[in-house]
Amino acid sequence: MAEQQGIEVSSGVVLPEWIDINRHMNVAYYVLALDRGVDDLWSQLGITNEYIESGQGSTFAVECHVTYQRELKEGDPYVVRSQILAYDAKRIHQFQWLYHARDGFLSATGEWMNLHVDLATRRVSPWPANILDNFAAFVKSQRDRQPPKEAGQTMRVAKPLYAMYRGNSG
Repeated sequence: MAEQQGIEVSSGVVLPEWIDINRHMNVAYYVLALDRGVDDLWSQLGITNEYIESGQGSTFAVECHVTYQRELKEGDPYVVRSQILAYDAKRIHQFQWLYHARDGFLSATGEWMNLHVDLATRRVSPWPANILDNFAAFVKSQRDRQPPKEAGQTMRVAKPLYAMYRGNSG
């Protein structure tokens, strides 16, 4: 089994209702499993339900890129692992890996950009100091990790017969 990337934040099992006509996990449920991983990471970082309900803020996803590597089937156990790629006063960019928990293969990846939002004004707002401290501690725990090769990838057809991409001369 190859070494798994990131820090474990979440786990689960593929439920019967997540299976589509192809007899594997439907694409929407990969996003759900990854999103649950985001929520579990937030809890580790102090962005809990109590934090949100107290009016300190919340996060909104503004961009997500998912890659599907290998299918999961009903009853398969999975684990979500995360890595913080960057953060600033109001944003966080993180990467996730969704692995088959028993067999260890990579099933999917997710890359997210989230904003901290004041729910009263529905505007982007700065992270509180204690949350920034939690980010720094998490980043310190991943210090020996390399950035994922999949991060920041652009979706393209390698040798298109037709392409409507910017800068395309064809």
